[in-house]
Amino acid sequence: MKREQLEHVLRAASTIAQDPEILVIGSQSVLAAISEDRLPVEATASMEVDIAFFDDVDDAKADLVDGAIGELSPFHETFGYYAQGVSVSTAVLPKGWRDRVIVIETASTAPGRGYCLDPHDCVVSKLIAGRPKDFAFADALVQERLVDPAILFDRVETTDAHPAVVQRIRAWAAGHMNQKPTE
Repeated sequence: MKREQLEHVLRAASTIAQDPEILVIGSQSVLAAISEDRLPVEATASMEVDIAFFDDVDDAKADLVDGAIGELSPFHETFGYYAQGVSVSTAVLPKGWRDRVIVIETASTAPGRGYCLDPHDCVVSKLIAGRPKDFAFADALVQERLVDPAILFDRVETTDAHPAVVQRIRAWAAGHMNQKPTE
């Protein structure tokens, strides 16, 4: 996915939900902080934007977006990418994540404004989810020196994840702190 595609999703989602404040919690949130030309393919491969709304206690806005521009929708079929409406509580995030979001607000997002996770917070969340694609995403960002495993090591400790999950991620991060970057 490219940043312009993310901006398109933000514009469409904000119009559908009639809410300009959109939280981007999936892997594509890194597009707010890191230029797409610097990102490895593992970080831009997804054609799905996981979005939530801060004021959506019953997930009605997320459901509206999912139905209108979600997977297999005419939007998806036309553009090749889509939005996945989710709850703010979907991701397990480090404490203080709200203070570190990166805002995307351009003419291309209007009337929307995207609040994207800091790349380290995004990676911690992905590592907690623990799917193979999440580890590939995290590995690629660490190898490209776009995220620091020492920060991941510290931030995972501030999550509400199960202690065994926290220990697994700390071991993963510690192993990456001892690796030399690939040339």
